[in-house]
Amino acid sequence: MTVFVLVSGPFTGGWVWEETVSRLRATGSEAYPVTLPGLGDRRIDNGSGIGLETHIQDLVRLIDGIRPPRIVLVGHGYGLHPVLGAADRRPERVARIVSLDTGLPEDGEAALRSVPDPEVRARLADGAGEDHGWVAPPEPGTWSRWGSTEGVSHEALERLESLAAPQPVGTLTQRLRLTGAAAGLPITGVLCTANGNSVDLVQMLVDSGPPQFRALADDRTRFLDLDTGHWPMLSAPGELAELLCRAAAGEGHRVTASEPVDERPTHLLPFLLDVPEVPRERRGRVDLHLPADVQPQADLHLPDDLHLPDADRPRPAVVFVHGGPVAPDQRPTPRDTPFLLGYARYAASLGAVGVTLDHRLYGIADFALAAEDLAEAVALVRADPRVDEERIALWCFSAGGLLAADWLAAPPPWLRCVAATYPVLAPLPGWGAVESRFRPVDVVGTADGPPIVLTRAGREHPAFAATVEEFLTAAASKGADVEIVDVPHGHHSFELVDPTEESRAAVERAMRAVLARLGS
Repeated sequence: MTVFVLVSGPFTGGWVWEETVSRLRATGSEAYPVTLPGLGDRRIDNGSGIGLETHIQDLVRLIDGIRPPRIVLVGHGYGLHPVLGAADRRPERVARIVSLDTGLPEDGEAALRSVPDPEVRARLADGAGEDHGWVAPPEPGTWSRWGSTEGVSHEALERLESLAAPQPVGTLTQRLRLTGAAAGLPITGVLCTANGNSVDLVQMLVDSGPPQFRALADDRTRFLDLDTGHWPMLSAPGELAELLCRAAAGEGHRVTASEPVDERPTHLLPFLLDVPEVPRERRGRVDLHLPADVQPQADLHLPDDLHLPDADRPRPAVVFVHGGPVAPDQRPTPRDTPFLLGYARYAASLGAVGVTLDHRLYGIADFALAAEDLAEAVALVRADPRVDEERIALWCFSAGGLLAADWLAAPPPWLRCVAATYPVLAPLPGWGAVESRFRPVDVVGTADGPPIVLTRAGREHPAFAATVEEFLTAAASKGADVEIVDVPHGHHSFELVDPTEESRAAVERAMRAVLARLGS
């Protein structure tokens, strides 16, 4: 007999598992849906005394009260934090951990880091506690900010909204502390494809090289896809129960990791072109890489009526926009990686000002924050006397491609070119938290916009490639000016993972195409 303990995400309780529990018990399994302290019928007046540790201890007491055999612990969203904490304290009682559409947090990590709603995350990160120690549940119609609601019926969504309870602040801000006692336990990830997760995506992440992703290829880890949104206990309870039984039996797909050619993570691999270092100035989250013959700002003291010498005439600027989401504590930050340094230095070596920035795309709900950072960076660059404010280009990479939407929808006359390399040009499946304005496929060609230089990787991830083809179809139907640079044998991040002559030629052609449109 299999025993399941089911712990749901924020604002919910054991009631959310009712149909799944019924299906599990019908198979002869035992199932314990958990309502944690402070939630549902365990609500108290003041949540300030409830933290993650409170929930872990409560779960440990439940485990201690269940007779053998060992238990399958299922954690969904926030619920994975107390699940991992309880498993760390009672590893001998746990047969398997199931992570339901949720990434595994590490020791020392607070649930706040993975809160998908940027407004809630920002308030709590700034130390601004909610009313009486509670975080209010989402307003009706906004639950997609906490994960795709695809497949959830209207009636089920109404019930979710009516029964949702405030979440104690401390459960999100208190850090998870793990001793490593449960490190050897088997783990199964159930991935909800309509929320943007899948076995194929995990394999792509593993192939990308960073150690935190390559760890997903561990022999004790398996994955199962479930074709629904982030709330499968409401949208597909029968299918979820079946997958939980399969997970308990050790079934699932194991992703594989090829032997790395280079031990360094992908984002730290060298840029494929040998470009010279150039002067660099840092302004907050923005860096300016200057052509060698342009004076640093500190040395530039010219009265208003004195013309700049030819060498110091204002130069066009290319603003390079990284993708993401990127962990807020990633070091080095994107602008200090060989990738962006290489592009910015290359532009500067050819006479333009290369601009990089660290924008705040920390989660898929953060595109508005990132767009704000990009707009501020462009304004800062245009105000610099060494930059020709009438000749600016934006160059977006990967998911940073969504940030091109604002500029294509209402292009200013000084924006001479928009470039995109292996971009995402429409939100991916499950990215319901992305605001509707960030859809370049909908706005390309709707205004008298700048020419576009688009670089395609022939071996791109299918979900990314589909958005590019949708974009090109829309661009052709509306007569947009698009130059395509193809890299037939290139993968995503080909400048780092495929340093071939084909890749070098593509980067050189794209750069010269952008600079030509800047008149450089």
